[in-house]
Amino acid sequence: MDLAFETLPSGALCIALNGRLDIAGASAIELRFTALAAGHRSVVVDMQGVEFMASMGLRLLVIAARGANSKGGRLVLWRPRPVVAEVITTSGLDGLLPMVAELSEAESRVQA
Repeated sequence: MDLAFETLPSGALCIALNGRLDIAGASAIELRFTALAAGHRSVVVDMQGVEFMASMGLRLLVIAARGANSKGGRLVLWRPRPVVAEVITTSGLDGLLPMVAELSEAESRVQA
């Protein structure tokens, strides 16, 4: 699992994930992802490169989203693949982890 990040023109942090968000993948990025997300109120997670997600990946995203919410911020998932979106929806976490297809919508939702 790889992780890259940048600050978007809106000021939101965009964290791009690439690889498998399974036990090994989540463990590989957990500290860095958590620290980055915790340091910002508005976080967009680019999920296009995530080809698989297991429960440990969900856990990582849920913890970051709850942390953002507790600070009055938001975390939004941008362009997840259908297989990943299905895992989120089936688990009932699509309310906590909103998913959008367009970056402009992601930025709008984290700024709201």
